[in-house]
Amino acid sequence: MIKSKKRIAAFSAIALGIILSTTGLSAVTQASAAPVKIKVWAWYPNFKEVVEIFNATHSDVQVEWTNAGAGGDEYTKLKTCIKAKKGCPDVAMIEFQTLPTFAILDPFVDMGKYGATNKDGRYAAWAWAQSTSGTKVNAIPVDGGPMAMLYRKDLFTKNNIKVPTTWAEYKEAAVAIKKVNPDQFIGTYGNDSGWATGLMWQGGCTPYKYNMTKSKANVGIKLNQASCKKVINFWGDLVTNKLADDKSFWATDTGKGYDTGKYWTWVAAGWTPGYLSGQLKDTIGDWAVAPTPQWTAGADVHGDWGGSSFTVMNQTKQPALATKVAMELYPTQNKITKGSAWDIGLNSAFLYPLVTKVESNPEFANYTYKIFGDAKVNPTYIHASQKLGPFEWTPFQDFVYATMADETTLAISGKTQWSAVLDTVQAKVVAYAKKQGFKVTA
Repeated sequence: MIKSKKRIAAFSAIALGIILSTTGLSAVTQASAAPVKIKVWAWYPNFKEVVEIFNATHSDVQVEWTNAGAGGDEYTKLKTCIKAKKGCPDVAMIEFQTLPTFAILDPFVDMGKYGATNKDGRYAAWAWAQSTSGTKVNAIPVDGGPMAMLYRKDLFTKNNIKVPTTWAEYKEAAVAIKKVNPDQFIGTYGNDSGWATGLMWQGGCTPYKYNMTKSKANVGIKLNQASCKKVINFWGDLVTNKLADDKSFWATDTGKGYDTGKYWTWVAAGWTPGYLSGQLKDTIGDWAVAPTPQWTAGADVHGDWGGSSFTVMNQTKQPALATKVAMELYPTQNKITKGSAWDIGLNSAFLYPLVTKVESNPEFANYTYKIFGDAKVNPTYIHASQKLGPFEWTPFQDFVYATMADETTLAISGKTQWSAVLDTVQAKVVAYAKKQGFKVTA
């Protein structure tokens, strides 16, 4: 039967070739069958494998991938090609906090015209809100960073110290840790503005208001409101009293510190278990995950640190296929099959998925990490992501982040008071915004 089908198929192909050749359509058909090439800029870990999977499973379109640099390095190149009106990729990876910075330049295709939608709830609601301007779809959410507390369960248990569920208990634990060993800390203030913003988000602080659909020129900035200050002042108090360290999260010694017991906790994003896995040698299995400590006992409020999306640039000549690429590189799928894009994204790149069918998939929820003693920790992050409320960004978030880092560095070195950090950042950001022509509501 199989051989017969092959003979029929072969005969049909010959017959079709004769018909097309006689009508002069053969060359046209062959030419149209060539896959369209879509250029993509992205810096996801292990992305080469994801591209290879996409190309192997799509005959109509092929991805040509370039790592144009991470974060700011790529953004500089994007701004250059946008200004030049040539040279941009078809699809570009952009972090959520940077989307308004580019959106104000109007470089994006409205992917809603080519099938991008969230009517079926395929993406996390908070991420979709940040990916759209009114009805315009600027971006396709890929990964995020809902936050939770990683902690050394062995040290807390051994020393009979309560795992903190509130920030007040967190400080109490920090004091207790110093009594156990004066050279150890409950954690470190890594001076990462994205991390600090995630904690402010969790603290109920919404410092920015920006709605392009109403006005590109109006922006709300209130970084020195009480809900923001309480977070920075809290950590400033810990650092000043040597209860928390002040070293960068990404310093080599900090990575070692998580392994030696120097640091007992890290309130961090859903992608950090993967990072921490690469840092630990001696304490694999000694860590656990708990919800982020709450400002009010019994509350259930969460923040996010990081996350990114795919955008389609309006220089593309193939907006429909570019949208398809943006949606299907990390596709909606019911099962995380071995060797699929999300298998690589979750288990090799350690992305936190914002595609809801992947996020809610039992395979993701039940995934275990050796550093947590093969415990199932993803439900804690899933809950945090599902509880995230709305959050907006400015169209100059890079300046905000840089200013926050600069002022915090001064506070760490004792050159300014922690209580003055956000007042100074507020003043500098407002002045910058006005200089750029924005009307600021403070």
